[in-house]
Amino acid sequence: MQMPEPKAQVLARKAEIVARLRGVLPRDAVIDDPAETRVYECDALSAYRCPPLCAVLPASTEEVAAALKICYEMGVPVVPRGAGTSLAGGSMPTADAVILGVARMNDVIEVDYANRYIRVQSGRTNLSVTGAVETDGFFYAPDPSSQLACAIAGNVAMNSGGAHCLKYGVTTNNLLGVTLVTMEGEILHLGGAHLDAGRLDLLGVICGSEGQLGVVTEATLRILPKPEGARPVLMWFDSNEVAGACVSAIIKAGVLPVAIEFMDRPCIRATEAFAKAGYPDCEALLIVEVEGSDAEITEQLGLILEIARGFNPVELREAADEDQAKRIWLGRKSAFGAMGQINDYMCLDGTIPVSQLPFVLRRIAEMSKEFGLDVGNVFHAGDGNMHPLILYNANEPGQLELCERFGAEILKLCVEVGGCLTGEHGVGIEKRDLMHVQFAADDLDIQMRIKDVFDPKWLLNAAKVFPLDASAPRRVA
Repeated sequence: MQMPEPKAQVLARKAEIVARLRGVLPRDAVIDDPAETRVYECDALSAYRCPPLCAVLPASTEEVAAALKICYEMGVPVVPRGAGTSLAGGSMPTADAVILGVARMNDVIEVDYANRYIRVQSGRTNLSVTGAVETDGFFYAPDPSSQLACAIAGNVAMNSGGAHCLKYGVTTNNLLGVTLVTMEGEILHLGGAHLDAGRLDLLGVICGSEGQLGVVTEATLRILPKPEGARPVLMWFDSNEVAGACVSAIIKAGVLPVAIEFMDRPCIRATEAFAKAGYPDCEALLIVEVEGSDAEITEQLGLILEIARGFNPVELREAADEDQAKRIWLGRKSAFGAMGQINDYMCLDGTIPVSQLPFVLRRIAEMSKEFGLDVGNVFHAGDGNMHPLILYNANEPGQLELCERFGAEILKLCVEVGGCLTGEHGVGIEKRDLMHVQFAADDLDIQMRIKDVFDPKWLLNAAKVFPLDASAPRRVA
């Protein structure tokens, strides 16, 4: 009897997988049409694309568990997906994988103002969490630039931050508990509506694990009372290095603004053309925001402005009202989209000690000339979370590879000065083969042993985070 052709075998296996998934999920929750699965072939790191085997869109924790159990029994890889805004390729599928999206899981389950928490399904967008509580005077602090679109599932997976993380911390500082479904379909409840859970800190292991250990279906998040007021000040300088030195001096002085954001000339020009926020044409600018009562704001801004004047700023512009404050932030929030209007770019995510900002900015400028690629810098300067945007032409052969080599050198520099490969975007596929730069072989082995416990068959997002050469024995096994 003649054996089926490999293509026929693949099609037969796909048909079996889809049929079994449709047996436990609503029919419209399983997408297998090749034209429709192309929607899921990449995330925001769009330089790499690969359509999945199929996609499933469950609407509850129980449906997630049922789908994962089938995939586990059949040995099918699964790639969890929030809103697909990952800039590190964290939710890019492989051709043999099922994409498991949580977009339909977007309900608010519980709000408790007395104990200051909200429990939501993980497909809910970041901004809509605040939207659910702001009329009652509360907000959710982490605010990634993609907060209008990004999902809480992805925020937990990548431990996302945002402009206000300097004061309020990143996701792990605002996450109280999760409901997690393992690859085998087991439902776990970690943490909860209290400060710290007993025993092992498994919640700390899950936050930032990039979908390697399980699928987060619900999250209990800390909410905070809205501050009495907030006021940003716009500062502009003649050089990146001087602006970086000013940031370091503000932090060193012990002042804690709610945010310190940095933009350089390429980003300023692109943003101004795109958003028309009224930014000056200068080498570098800082947005420094403080909050509290009028007296607190006045005192904090007084100290900050005194420090800034020591660095000979071209000008200082303090927001006089809410409209001016919104315009100051409009440009920063529009920066990534604005840069995309002028060229293809790769957005990096290295984090460095704030004291190293002047040196690292100078070295990035030098490397830009060496590689012949322009760079725009826009980032959370207060905690040293760099976001260099390397511009390249995706249609010119060799440009992507050149951009990647340049990016790798910047990330190596971040580690060399005492920082790390990622602050909030995650490792994904973008940085997985640079993990050797930050971690010794023994360190990586311990991390992979944790994955062995949660996902012994290495079916969850297995081609991410860990260097392929280091993880190959486990993935093959």
